[in-house]
Amino acid sequence: MSRTNFDMLLQAGCHFGHLRRKWNPAMAPYIYTERNGIHIIDLHKTVAKIDEAAEALKQIAKSGKKVLFVATKKQTKDVIAEKATSVNMPYVIERWPGGMLTNFPTIRKAVKKMANIDRLMSDGTYSNLSKRELLQVTRQRAKLEKNLGSIADLTRLPSALFVVDVMKEAIAVKEANRLGIPVFGIVDTNSDPKNIDFIIPANDDAKDSVEVILNACCAAIAEGLEERKVEKADEAAAQAQAEGEATEEKPKRARKARKEAPATEEAPAAEEAAAAEEATTEE
Repeated sequence: MSRTNFDMLLQAGCHFGHLRRKWNPAMAPYIYTERNGIHIIDLHKTVAKIDEAAEALKQIAKSGKKVLFVATKKQTKDVIAEKATSVNMPYVIERWPGGMLTNFPTIRKAVKKMANIDRLMSDGTYSNLSKRELLQVTRQRAKLEKNLGSIADLTRLPSALFVVDVMKEAIAVKEANRLGIPVFGIVDTNSDPKNIDFIIPANDDAKDSVEVILNACCAAIAEGLEERKVEKADEAAAQAQAEGEATEEKPKRARKARKEAPATEEAPAAEEAAAAEEATTEE
Protein backbone atom coordinates (compact mmCIF):
# COMPACT_ATOMS: atom_id res chain seq x y z
CA MET A 1 0.00 0.00 0.00
CA SER A 2 1.38 3.42 -1.01
CA ARG A 3 2.15 5.86 1.80
CA THR A 4 1.34 8.87 -0.39
CA ASN A 5 -0.73 9.42 -3.48
CA PHE A 6 -0.51 11.62 -6.55
CA ASP A 7 -3.26 14.02 -5.42
CA MET A 8 -1.63 14.66 -2.01
CA LEU A 9 1.65 15.60 -3.68
CA LEU A 10 -0.08 17.71 -6.33
CA GLN A 11 -2.04 19.65 -3.71
CA ALA A 12 1.16 20.30 -1.72
CA GLY A 13 2.91 21.68 -4.81
CA CYS A 14 5.59 18.98 -4.92
CA HIS A 15 5.58 19.09 -8.73
CA PHE A 16 6.98 22.62 -9.08
CA GLY A 17 10.65 22.57 -10.08
CA HIS A 18 13.03 25.45 -10.78
CA LEU A 19 13.33 27.65 -13.85
CA ARG A 20 14.50 25.79 -16.92
CA ARG A 21 17.76 27.77 -17.12
CA LYS A 22 18.68 26.58 -13.60
CA TRP A 23 18.08 22.89 -14.20
CA ASN A 24 20.58 20.09 -13.74
CA PRO A 25 20.51 17.67 -16.73
CA ALA A 26 21.00 14.74 -14.33
CA MET A 27 17.41 15.36 -13.13
CA ALA A 28 15.98 14.82 -16.64
CA PRO A 29 14.54 11.34 -15.83
CA TYR A 30 12.35 12.89 -13.12
CA ILE A 31 11.03 15.85 -15.15
CA TYR A 32 7.61 15.44 -16.74
CA THR A 33 7.35 18.63 -18.78
CA GLU A 34 8.01 22.37 -18.84
CA ARG A 35 5.38 25.03 -18.26
CA ASN A 36 5.93 28.80 -18.44
CA GLY A 37 9.69 28.29 -18.25
CA ILE A 38 9.41 26.13 -15.10
CA HIS A 39 10.13 22.42 -14.99
CA ILE A 40 7.33 20.18 -13.75
CA ILE A 41 8.40 17.08 -11.78
CA ASP A 42 6.83 13.69 -12.62
CA LEU A 43 4.86 12.96 -9.45
CA HIS A 44 4.27 9.31 -10.37
CA LYS A 45 8.01 8.80 -9.98
CA THR A 46 7.98 10.84 -6.78
CA VAL A 47 5.31 8.55 -5.28
CA ALA A 48 7.37 5.46 -6.12
CA LYS A 49 10.55 7.00 -4.71
CA ILE A 50 8.83 8.06 -1.47
CA ASP A 51 7.60 4.50 -0.93
CA GLU A 52 11.07 3.12 -1.61
CA ALA A 53 12.71 5.58 0.82
CA ALA A 54 10.01 5.04 3.46
CA GLU A 55 10.51 1.26 3.42
CA ALA A 56 14.28 1.66 3.84
CA LEU A 57 13.78 4.14 6.71
CA LYS A 58 11.37 1.73 8.38
CA GLN A 59 13.98 -1.04 8.35
CA ILE A 60 16.65 1.30 9.78
CA ALA A 61 14.33 2.32 12.63
CA LYS A 62 13.31 -1.32 13.20
CA SER A 63 16.95 -2.28 13.70
CA GLY A 64 17.27 0.39 16.42
CA LYS A 65 19.48 2.77 14.46
CA LYS A 66 19.26 6.55 14.14
CA VAL A 67 18.43 8.76 11.14
CA LEU A 68 19.82 12.32 11.23
CA PHE A 69 17.50 14.91 9.62
CA VAL A 70 19.20 17.96 8.09
CA ALA A 71 17.45 21.13 6.84
CA THR A 72 18.87 24.59 7.51
CA LYS A 73 16.44 26.42 5.19
CA LYS A 74 14.37 28.96 7.05
CA GLN A 75 11.01 27.75 5.67
CA THR A 76 11.62 24.07 6.52
CA LYS A 77 13.29 24.35 9.96
CA ASP A 78 10.12 24.07 12.02
CA VAL A 79 8.74 21.17 10.00
CA ILE A 80 11.96 19.16 10.37
CA ALA A 81 12.18 19.87 14.11
CA GLU A 82 8.56 18.82 14.67
CA LYS A 83 8.65 15.64 12.56
CA ALA A 84 12.07 14.44 13.76
CA THR A 85 11.08 15.00 17.40
CA SER A 86 7.84 13.04 16.89
CA VAL A 87 9.87 9.90 16.07
CA ASN A 88 12.68 10.67 18.56
CA MET A 89 15.34 11.22 15.88
CA PRO A 90 18.20 13.78 15.93
CA TYR A 91 18.13 16.77 13.59
CA VAL A 92 20.15 19.80 12.50
CA ILE A 93 18.25 22.98 11.62
CA GLU A 94 20.90 25.61 12.36
CA ARG A 95 24.24 25.90 10.56
CA TRP A 96 25.77 22.50 9.77
CA PRO A 97 28.79 22.11 12.10
CA GLY A 98 31.67 21.27 9.75
CA GLY A 99 33.11 17.84 10.52
CA MET A 100 30.05 16.77 12.45
CA LEU A 101 30.27 13.30 10.93
CA THR A 102 33.93 13.07 9.88
CA ASN A 103 35.11 14.52 13.20
CA PHE A 104 32.32 13.13 15.38
CA PRO A 105 34.37 12.69 18.62
CA THR A 106 35.00 16.47 18.76
CA ILE A 107 31.28 17.17 18.38
CA ARG A 108 30.57 14.71 21.19
CA LYS A 109 33.03 16.60 23.42
CA ALA A 110 31.07 19.82 22.79
CA VAL A 111 27.81 18.03 23.70
CA LYS A 112 29.42 16.69 26.90
CA LYS A 113 30.60 20.21 27.71
CA MET A 114 26.97 21.35 27.57
CA ALA A 115 25.96 18.55 29.95
CA ASN A 116 28.88 19.45 32.23
CA ILE A 117 27.76 23.10 32.43
CA ASP A 118 24.25 21.90 33.41
CA ARG A 119 25.69 19.68 36.14
CA LEU A 120 27.90 22.42 37.59
CA MET A 121 24.99 24.87 37.57
CA SER A 122 22.69 22.45 39.38
CA ASP A 123 25.17 21.43 42.09
CA GLY A 124 25.97 25.04 43.03
CA THR A 125 29.56 25.13 41.72
CA TYR A 126 28.82 28.29 39.74
CA SER A 127 27.13 30.07 42.64
CA ASN A 128 30.39 31.86 43.56
CA LEU A 129 30.93 33.27 40.08
CA SER A 130 30.59 36.96 39.39
CA LYS A 131 27.63 38.23 37.37
CA ARG A 132 29.80 38.71 34.30
CA GLU A 133 31.33 35.21 34.46
CA LEU A 134 27.92 33.65 34.98
CA LEU A 135 26.58 35.55 31.97
CA GLN A 136 29.45 34.24 29.82
CA VAL A 137 28.76 30.66 30.90
CA THR A 138 25.03 31.09 30.26
CA ARG A 139 25.69 32.49 26.77
CA GLN A 140 28.07 29.63 25.98
CA ARG A 141 25.44 27.13 27.13
CA ALA A 142 22.75 28.81 24.98
CA LYS A 143 25.01 28.73 21.91
CA LEU A 144 25.79 25.04 22.39
CA GLU A 145 22.09 24.29 22.90
CA LYS A 146 21.15 26.14 19.71
CA ASN A 147 23.69 24.30 17.54
CA LEU A 148 23.94 20.92 19.22
CA GLY A 149 20.95 20.53 21.53
CA SER A 150 18.99 18.55 18.95
CA ILE A 151 21.78 15.96 18.62
CA ALA A 152 22.51 15.57 22.36
CA ASP A 153 21.19 11.98 22.30
CA LEU A 154 23.26 11.02 19.24
CA THR A 155 25.98 8.98 20.97
CA ARG A 156 27.27 7.35 17.79
CA LEU A 157 27.31 8.11 14.07
CA PRO A 158 23.84 7.99 12.48
CA SER A 159 22.99 5.09 10.16
CA ALA A 160 21.41 7.42 7.59
CA LEU A 161 21.07 11.08 6.67
CA PHE A 162 17.78 12.66 5.53
CA VAL A 163 18.49 15.93 3.71
CA VAL A 164 16.15 18.65 2.46
CA ASP A 165 17.85 20.53 -0.44
CA VAL A 166 20.99 18.56 -1.26
CA MET A 167 22.63 21.64 -2.81
CA LYS A 168 22.39 23.73 0.35
CA GLU A 169 23.49 20.82 2.54
CA ALA A 170 26.32 19.78 0.20
CA ILE A 171 28.88 19.58 3.05
CA ALA A 172 26.67 17.21 5.05
CA VAL A 173 26.16 15.03 1.96
CA LYS A 174 29.94 14.93 1.28
CA GLU A 175 30.69 13.89 4.85
CA ALA A 176 28.08 11.13 4.71
CA ASN A 177 29.41 9.90 1.33
CA ARG A 178 32.93 9.83 2.71
CA LEU A 179 31.86 7.63 5.63
CA GLY A 180 29.56 5.42 3.56
CA ILE A 181 26.40 6.62 5.35
CA PRO A 182 23.35 6.32 3.07
CA VAL A 183 21.73 9.64 2.14
CA PHE A 184 17.99 10.19 1.65
CA GLY A 185 17.35 13.49 -0.10
CA ILE A 186 14.52 15.65 -1.38
CA VAL A 187 16.06 16.67 -4.71
CA ASP A 188 14.80 19.59 -6.81
CA THR A 189 15.38 20.06 -10.57
CA ASN A 190 18.42 22.31 -9.96
CA SER A 191 20.29 19.70 -7.89
CA ASP A 192 22.70 16.88 -8.71
CA PRO A 193 21.29 13.53 -7.54
CA LYS A 194 24.44 11.44 -8.16
CA ASN A 195 25.61 11.37 -4.50
CA ILE A 196 22.15 10.62 -3.10
CA ASP A 197 21.31 6.98 -2.35
CA PHE A 198 17.53 7.45 -2.04
CA ILE A 199 16.35 10.25 -4.34
CA ILE A 200 12.95 11.86 -3.74
CA PRO A 201 12.38 14.23 -6.70
CA ALA A 202 10.22 17.09 -5.41
CA ASN A 203 9.98 20.80 -4.66
CA ASP A 204 12.40 21.39 -1.76
CA ASP A 205 11.49 25.07 -1.22
CA ALA A 206 7.81 24.89 -0.25
CA LYS A 207 6.95 24.03 3.34
CA ASP A 208 3.84 22.03 2.33
CA SER A 209 5.85 19.97 -0.15
CA VAL A 210 8.50 19.06 2.43
CA GLU A 211 5.85 18.37 5.08
CA VAL A 212 3.85 15.87 3.02
CA ILE A 213 7.02 13.91 2.20
CA LEU A 214 8.20 13.99 5.81
CA ASN A 215 4.78 12.80 6.99
CA ALA A 216 5.16 9.64 4.89
CA CYS A 217 8.78 9.03 5.89
CA CYS A 218 8.24 9.65 9.60
CA ALA A 219 5.13 7.44 9.60
CA ALA A 220 7.33 4.65 8.22
CA ILE A 221 9.95 5.28 10.93
CA ALA A 222 7.21 5.17 13.58
CA GLU A 223 6.03 1.81 12.17
CA GLY A 224 9.57 0.47 12.36
CA LEU A 225 9.95 1.62 15.97
CA GLU A 226 6.60 0.04 16.89
CA GLU A 227 7.54 -3.28 15.26
CA ARG A 228 10.84 -3.23 17.14
CA LYS A 229 8.97 -2.68 20.40
CA VAL A 230 6.62 -5.59 19.68
CA GLU A 231 9.52 -7.89 18.77
CA LYS A 232 11.36 -7.00 21.97
CA ALA A 233 8.20 -7.67 24.02
CA ASP A 234 7.77 -11.06 22.31
CA GLU A 235 11.42 -11.95 22.97
CA ALA A 236 11.08 -10.97 26.63
CA ALA A 237 7.88 -13.05 26.96
CA ALA A 238 9.54 -16.06 25.31
CA GLN A 239 12.56 -15.74 27.59
CA ALA A 240 10.36 -15.46 30.68
CA GLN A 241 8.40 -18.53 29.56
CA ALA A 242 11.61 -20.50 29.03
CA GLU A 243 12.90 -19.47 32.45
CA GLY A 244 9.54 -20.43 34.00
CA GLU A 245 9.62 -23.86 32.36
CA ALA A 246 13.19 -24.39 33.57
CA THR A 247 12.13 -23.43 37.12
CA GLU A 248 9.19 -25.89 36.98
CA GLU A 249 11.43 -28.65 35.63
CA LYS A 250 13.81 -28.53 38.64
CA PRO A 251 11.22 -29.71 41.27
CA LYS A 252 10.06 -32.45 38.84
CA ARG A 253 13.60 -33.73 38.49
CA ALA A 254 14.10 -33.59 42.26
CA ARG A 255 10.87 -35.57 42.88
CA LYS A 256 11.89 -38.14 40.27
CA ALA A 257 15.33 -38.49 41.88
CA ARG A 258 13.73 -39.00 45.31
CA LYS A 259 11.41 -41.70 43.94
CA GLU A 260 14.28 -43.58 42.32
CA ALA A 261 16.62 -43.31 45.34
CA PRO A 262 14.73 -45.73 47.78
CA ALA A 263 14.30 -48.33 45.06
CA THR A 264 18.04 -48.32 44.52
CA GLU A 265 18.69 -48.72 48.24
CA GLU A 266 16.13 -51.58 48.63
CA ALA A 267 17.63 -53.68 45.80
CA PRO A 268 20.74 -54.89 47.70
CA ALA A 269 18.57 -55.70 50.77
CA ALA A 270 16.23 -57.82 48.63
CA GLU A 271 19.21 -59.62 47.11
CA GLU A 272 20.61 -60.41 50.61
CA ALA A 273 17.22 -61.76 51.76
CA ALA A 274 16.99 -64.01 48.69
CA ALA A 275 20.54 -65.33 49.27
CA ALA A 276 19.75 -66.09 52.96
CA GLU A 277 16.61 -67.95 51.93
CA GLU A 278 18.57 -70.10 49.46
CA ALA A 279 21.16 -70.96 52.13
CA THR A 280 18.42 -72.09 54.54
CA THR A 281 16.88 -74.33 51.89
CA GLU A 282 20.24 -75.99 51.17
CA GLU A 283 20.80 -76.74 54.84
